[in-house]
Amino acid sequence: MEHLEGESVRLGVLVPLTRPGWAEAGRHLLAGLELAAREVNDAGGIAGRPLELVVRDTAADPERAAAAVEELAGLGVAALAGEYHSVVARAAAARADALGVPFLCSSAVLDALTDEPTEWVARLAPAQSHGWRSYADFLLGAGRRRIAVATQPSVYWASGTRVLRDHLAPRGGTVVELDTNALTPDALCDALVDCGATALLLLVGHPEPAVPIVRAVRGDRRLAEILIGAPAGQPEFAEWTAALGEDGAGIPFLRYLPARLGPLGERVAKELRERLGEAPSFVAFEGWDTVAVLAAVLRSHGTGREAIAGSWPGVVVDGTRGPIRFSRTPGISVRQWTWAPVQVVDRDPAEPGRFRILHSG
Repeated sequence: MEHLEGESVRLGVLVPLTRPGWAEAGRHLLAGLELAAREVNDAGGIAGRPLELVVRDTAADPERAAAAVEELAGLGVAALAGEYHSVVARAAAARADALGVPFLCSSAVLDALTDEPTEWVARLAPAQSHGWRSYADFLLGAGRRRIAVATQPSVYWASGTRVLRDHLAPRGGTVVELDTNALTPDALCDALVDCGATALLLLVGHPEPAVPIVRAVRGDRRLAEILIGAPAGQPEFAEWTAALGEDGAGIPFLRYLPARLGPLGERVAKELRERLGEAPSFVAFEGWDTVAVLAAVLRSHGTGREAIAGSWPGVVVDGTRGPIRFSRTPGISVRQWTWAPVQVVDRDPAEPGRFRILHSG
């Protein structure tokens, strides 16, 4: 490691590290962010100055995230990075935009990350409309056209339901909403039988009520042929398998990885595995790519906030999952990488530690 001098260049980092946030996703995201920051410093930092991550736990709380943005802005961070939960990232993006602090969102997918177009916010994760349309294409290709969605009240789940309905309806598909706040898992099984659903998508929190719903459906002989899906990606994480065992396999979900990683991706995957003690999820790669982009911008444009935000259109950075560039995309209010690779995968029922690629978007 080179000898770094001077005041550190600080990045504010937002991650869910405690409940009710999805702490396992937060841990993977932070591992990627921290690994990339260490590599930046090993390579000489930012013009000889160390890169420092100032981490704040959002715990899936939008108000807490907005307060953290205020605090980090006051601490003089050059930019903000991270966040996994869409409704939390939306609150953070609104404050970042209002305060004039650049924010590179790592993982949250909600299309409307800000109410109005902004130059302050850019995003690495594919927009929900892009990824979930790919998931809908997978359902159609698998011959599943009568789709039930188990939902909870949330702008994120409502947006996902709308994307699915808008994409499936012109192609002969239907979407029936089942409110998990009004239905017990057993009553939900009865509703699935009554509506003749061929697929049930879990648009709900994990572990509650997702885990008891999966157990109930798997245990109901009437529903032996139904496909259970989880587009938001819950089965990606070891916590899912620990809770459900064999019942958690064969449940397709979205992840943002290419079919095969290149040399950079393979190297980072190896380092992340050592850091995490398990296979890295796509969220860990999103973390690494976030710092790689910001470090490149800081080296080329300096640490001024306006200069960083103004640099998004010119970004060209080799990420772990392909070359990263940002553009203006119709219907998306922030600068967007179009697109990270999209896959629908599941855990192999014969070997739940192995993922099967079912569809590529």
